[in-house]
Amino acid sequence: MDFGLSPEEKLILETVQAFVREELMPLERELQDAELAGRGADFPDQETVRGLQQKARDIGLWGLSTPEEYGGIALGQELTVLVTMELFRCLVPFAFGGAADNILFQGTEEQKREYLLPTLAGERRSCFALTEPTAGSDATRIRMQATPDGPDWILTGEKIFITGGNEADFAIVFAVTDREKGARGGITAFLVDRAMGFTSRFIPTMGSWGPARLAFDGVRVPGRNVLGEVGQGFELAMRWIVNGRVVIPARAVGRAQRLLEMGVDYARQRVAFGRPIGDYQAIQWMLADSEVEIEATRWLVLHAAWLQDRGLDNRHEASIAKLHGAQTANRVADRVLQIHGGMGYTKELPIERVLRDVRVFRIYEGTDEIQKRTIARDLLRGTAGLGRWE
Repeated sequence: MDFGLSPEEKLILETVQAFVREELMPLERELQDAELAGRGADFPDQETVRGLQQKARDIGLWGLSTPEEYGGIALGQELTVLVTMELFRCLVPFAFGGAADNILFQGTEEQKREYLLPTLAGERRSCFALTEPTAGSDATRIRMQATPDGPDWILTGEKIFITGGNEADFAIVFAVTDREKGARGGITAFLVDRAMGFTSRFIPTMGSWGPARLAFDGVRVPGRNVLGEVGQGFELAMRWIVNGRVVIPARAVGRAQRLLEMGVDYARQRVAFGRPIGDYQAIQWMLADSEVEIEATRWLVLHAAWLQDRGLDNRHEASIAKLHGAQTANRVADRVLQIHGGMGYTKELPIERVLRDVRVFRIYEGTDEIQKRTIARDLLRGTAGLGRWE
């Protein structure tokens, strides 16, 4: 494996680093002030985000993972995760423009005109609606029913913990179309406009993540809005989820790295018993353990991305990266808060907020327990692991 970057790739990564440093980092103080005022979840506002996305587009940072035929630059997964790591070193939430859910590219030409292209242009917003109140980790047990009615489908049911569900004007919804065929052939994906009748309700959480509960009460969806083929929904859902299991630990690396930098700076400056606290072994071990775990996650993520770029099955490696990355982010946040003592526990610093935010890394896109189940199952079946290399 060679993770070396070409001169062009280095330039892209350096451009991202400069953008984060010059455009996003200066907003962190405003975010902290908004957090103290109880407005943290609304910062930055959409006007600010659009302005930042336009600045990024002006310097070529647009559609980073989008195929070139749609105006993107198709970085590949390796460079995408490196960019994600840099972006998440900043504590201000931001995403570059020109992106869309990977499975939207599987749509028909009509669907691409109506949903994909406006999403890439920032004119429409989507959400991925799979999880239900009784079907979280076991997505095969979704109950939402899609019943044929002439050329249309009638969707009835509920989705929960849907990221972006309150803001989206259309949803990628997964529903049962043939219960006898089970998940592999009985679940279908639909493109459902909010105007077709679904409603959303905000779900308060312990962090800044504000998911939605979506309700579908006999929502009529035209047959032309089936994404992919009837019965292909579970395959599309897994394609979306596996991609997330590589991106989330990349986010974890960025967050944890930034927190560790804060911990190192504070350990140098804070004096206790006449010496900087960084002189004490208890603090040194927390810093060292954090550095080791962050670096381990970085290489796990790169390996999973390397496999994906070569069209190889990376599900086992993605689960390893997701599990280790999610736990690492939580451990590092806890240690850095401990290093800061009482100040770390206050809202004067962003550490407690980050600790609340990264807790969800261990839950969404597959809980820790699901990742362990996947890893162990692969080992027991002999399909992956135990030092094997592609």
